[in-house]
Amino acid sequence: MSVIINTIILLSVLGFLSGTFLAFAEKKFEVKEDVRVIFAENLLPGINCGACGYPGCSGFAKGFVNGDVKPEGCLPGKRQGVPEKLARLSN
Repeated sequence: MSVIINTIILLSVLGFLSGTFLAFAEKKFEVKEDVRVIFAENLLPGINCGACGYPGCSGFAKGFVNGDVKPEGCLPGKRQGVPEKLARLSN
């Protein structure tokens, strides 16, 4: 009977230590994302067509925030007023 109790205690301690390590590692290696990229991506049409030269709307949003691309680069979004919205975001 003591073998079962010792096994349970050992597994509980190992589980606790593993969880503590994973929580520490999550905070230590956290990747901080720029909020402006998320806002810019939400303004885009979201069809991921690649007409702008980027692999999708998320790539275009990152390029726009970095200053690599102009707001007029989103061809499908011109009818929806995306360049104007992106210009307001950059101000």
